[in-house]
Amino acid sequence: MIDKGVFISIEGPEGAGKTTIIQMIAAHLTQQGKEIVQTREPGGIDIAEQIRSVILAKENTAMDPRTEALLYAAARRQHLIERVKPALDQGKVVLCDRFIDSSLAYQGYARGLGIDEVYSINKFAIEDMMPRLTLYFDIDPELGLQRINQHQGREVNRLDLETIDFHRKVREGYHELTRRFAERIHTIDASKPVESVFDDALTKIIEILQ
Repeated sequence: MIDKGVFISIEGPEGAGKTTIIQMIAAHLTQQGKEIVQTREPGGIDIAEQIRSVILAKENTAMDPRTEALLYAAARRQHLIERVKPALDQGKVVLCDRFIDSSLAYQGYARGLGIDEVYSINKFAIEDMMPRLTLYFDIDPELGLQRINQHQGREVNRLDLETIDFHRKVREGYHELTRRFAERIHTIDASKPVESVFDDALTKIIEILQ
């Protein structure tokens, strides 16, 4: 499938600073005359946001890992069809805060469902629609969670309340994905100052856009 626009996803563990950098990149590219669609997963459109509220509700601690994986895939499908694909068809640049790699790292690896198994669920959901580029913001879990605790305005969700061992597994999962999909995933050191992370991310994105 060939799209007119460019699909870029940004990934990383909790507290990696993805949202801040995406906002900075979107503002910069807009100033350069690019048409930017900034969105997130799970969410981005009404139906997916409703699914998000179920997935991330702090009281839903009884949620089975397979249920969680299926809900993410369902939200992803609706978001893709309703927001991402139309934007790409219009020649826009889509910056998506999380996509399929989050499911592979969180549910596939950290929850122990299996990367290949979770990928198969999501392949049904997305068909062959994959990002042209994925930026993985790498950060030590302890530092990421420390950032969350210091950020008063940030939403605290069910995943933030997981054990540190879970968050370490998420990072291990992402590292496995960077090996499997080296041609698509580019690693950014998210422990560096914001301006430095922004510069690194923007440089890679401009390479793709050119």
